[in-house]
Amino acid sequence: MTGVKVEREPNADVVIVGGGSAGALLAARLSEEPARRVLLIEAGGEAKDPDIWNPAAWPALQGRSYDWDYHTEPQVGTAGRVHRWARGRLVGGSSCLHAMGYMRGHPSDFQAWVEATGDSRWSWDSLLPAFQALEDHPLGGNGLYGRGGPMPVYLPGDEVSPVARAYIEAGASLGLPRLEGHNSGQMIGVTPNSLNIRDGRRVTVADAWLTPAVRSRPNLTILGETRVRRLVVNANHVRGLEIVRRDGSPAQVLADQVVLCAGALETPALLMRSGIGPEHTLDAAGVACLIDVPEIGRNVQDHLLGAGNLYAARRPVPPSRLQHSESMAYMRAGSFTAGGQPEIVVGCGVAPIVSECFQAPAAGSAYSLLFGITHPTSRGSLRISGPELGDRLIIDPAYLQTGRDRDLFRRALEAAREIGHREELADWRERELLPGPLNGEAEIDSFIARSVITHHHPCGTCRMGKDTDAPVDANLRFKALDNLFIVDASVLPSLTAGPIHAAVLAVAESFARWMTAAD
Repeated sequence: MTGVKVEREPNADVVIVGGGSAGALLAARLSEEPARRVLLIEAGGEAKDPDIWNPAAWPALQGRSYDWDYHTEPQVGTAGRVHRWARGRLVGGSSCLHAMGYMRGHPSDFQAWVEATGDSRWSWDSLLPAFQALEDHPLGGNGLYGRGGPMPVYLPGDEVSPVARAYIEAGASLGLPRLEGHNSGQMIGVTPNSLNIRDGRRVTVADAWLTPAVRSRPNLTILGETRVRRLVVNANHVRGLEIVRRDGSPAQVLADQVVLCAGALETPALLMRSGIGPEHTLDAAGVACLIDVPEIGRNVQDHLLGAGNLYAARRPVPPSRLQHSESMAYMRAGSFTAGGQPEIVVGCGVAPIVSECFQAPAAGSAYSLLFGITHPTSRGSLRISGPELGDRLIIDPAYLQTGRDRDLFRRALEAAREIGHREELADWRERELLPGPLNGEAEIDSFIARSVITHHHPCGTCRMGKDTDAPVDANLRFKALDNLFIVDASVLPSLTAGPIHAAVLAVAESFARWMTAAD
């Protein structure tokens, strides 16, 4: 910004970059201390589109003005396709866009975090108080679920689609246990999805934590429609942030502590624009390398879902009264019995959900069974293409690049078809439309490559770990800088079995507790 007059925004004790799920929660929690000045910077504005709060409208939100709408590189493992990654660009972030599923994960998921970090605070048992603090669960107060927390966890009842009910019965007939939800620690089984819905409306993280009372706190400032161009670093300390305000004017912010909550894509991108990241990547993007951190932008992980195993309906399928994908059944590959960490998932979509490679039938005339794997071993990368905010991100998730992932996807498709052809679904099933006859492994893999879509769970690009290569430590401190923390999906060393949103919230709540205890 040489030669440009730069104004200063008010200084803060803590600057939070990114007003999505983790950032909105942290802004509320850290500003509970009146003496702590908190500044929340968000690239987007406030949520205003009424469709955001209509659960059934969520697929139509993608591509609107408040969606970052990232595009991946063409993927060899998915028939050369480019995948669109929807991420929220507004206060509340992707909690305003996603399908509202609330699934903590399986205890084994968090044991992997313990092993990665060497810290037992990331175990299921240690995180349980954080999960409970988040939740307003109808079964809360029993020592397992929370009650009275900011985020409702809704267990659907009579409004569950009759197709989803038949699907659940089909899974149970194969031996899958019936669950009261996905959040008890046992995930293998059948149940309607637990949802962040109250009174028929989506509840975003902004709705839950940034209430009018919180927003009125004199020590909390929310700076919307403002982007952080780069961090200003001196030795091992972040001295400030260069920002671009909504009118395009530059400014600087000073802070004692900086917490990056911009997500698995924008957090590493900001670090790279600031000269922090893999030296060869920065050189190629025209950015001088200040701190060589090779692992930033690596370890990209995401869940895929096959869309799908499609069935023509014998009679009209009623529109979903929830959010279309009403039940996810987790299981071991090749087994419908209880126990252990899930390996694959089959979901019931009460709408004809297919990838762009296939023509979707008319709404109400068909339904889909979605299928996927819970812990992919493929690892991708992310890098910047240039030094400026408008330079695109180069996202390569490296989908389906390991033999294990491809094998488990075949077994997930097999499980979907086995459930889909059960007698319990006979009243709804006229015939299978997709995939149809598949002769041999090559045809199966070809269908999977064309059918898979993102489940919208990118993570891992600034992983926490005890090894020297991990950018972030178990306290969520960025190792190379003494006053910088990262609290978002980028720090997850590995995926949870299902949607990661609940886990990201628990990470943020845990960090808030540590900071409060340190005061």
